[in-house]
Amino acid sequence: MFQFIDYIILIEVPYEVAMPFRPSHRQLEYLIALGEAGHFGEAARRCHVSQPTLSVQVALLEKQLGVALIDRMPGQVTPTPVGAEIIRAAKVILSGLDEIRALAISSKGNLGGAIRLGVAPSFGPYFLPYLLPRLHRQHPDLKLYIREDRPRQLEKAVLQGETDCGVGPVPFHEPDLVAEVICRERIYLGVPHKHPLADHRSVPMAALEGMRLLTLGPGHRLLDDVRKLAEMSGAILAEDYEGSSLDAIRQMVSIEMGLSLFPELYVRSEFAKDENIRLLTIADWQGTRDIAFFWRKSSARGRHFQSLAELGRQVAEGLFASGSIGGT
Repeated sequence: MFQFIDYIILIEVPYEVAMPFRPSHRQLEYLIALGEAGHFGEAARRCHVSQPTLSVQVALLEKQLGVALIDRMPGQVTPTPVGAEIIRAAKVILSGLDEIRALAISSKGNLGGAIRLGVAPSFGPYFLPYLLPRLHRQHPDLKLYIREDRPRQLEKAVLQGETDCGVGPVPFHEPDLVAEVICRERIYLGVPHKHPLADHRSVPMAALEGMRLLTLGPGHRLLDDVRKLAEMSGAILAEDYEGSSLDAIRQMVSIEMGLSLFPELYVRSEFAKDENIRLLTIADWQGTRDIAFFWRKSSARGRHFQSLAELGRQVAEGLFASGSIGGT
């Protein structure tokens, strides 16, 4: 009678064969710096290493990945198409490593120690002076690095891991972002004080037909609002001028260059009582925008940003609790 015996044969596989190659965080840092600087010497300076060290590590990364990441030209280097894609992915990966560190120290009650916060210029400068003192009282050791940019650029920066969290108009069509709404702003129509509409508290959209509307440039959500209003009302969008700031737009309206839209918090912060502009509402137009804190859905620091958004909501409720503006 035969007896069958099962044998288990253990074969030791070298680690480098069993595990696929993974770039080190230092290699990724070098590659990002090189892509941004466009020069080996400057990239090495930013990374606080010698130029040969950075050059060797980037070349080794290319060899290990089996693909060219950098186009080398006399006096300048640029990422290859695949190199640019890997740089974008590398920024998200390094941001994730930073999040691990932030989570490790979050038990100290300081929201992870540091937050890179992006703010929209049509909201942030008029909101932060009220938010920051309360945030500092609650989290005195928190370091907050503020970046101001157009909403679309902020959304891109958050998605690519260059910025941790943003605050501004709610992002649209961005399934990879989480948005927590903190307030709803009224949007007012500003007209010169001698304008035929200036004596009205509210006007229908039809009253804007043929009127010239000034607006901020590309990347601002208010541009979308002005464009939609022009399409619905028959107003004329001023294609020959795109304002760089709400202050510039306000000055142009005050000297009768056209009409424009102004969000509520900006109005509360910057419009003086003797301003040469009258603020109206548009009766048959929604005239509002939602403001939110937003961050990557994949971020490990969602709890930190949720806490930040909750504080922002409390601050906004206090700011908007004082009632109406102007003659509305």
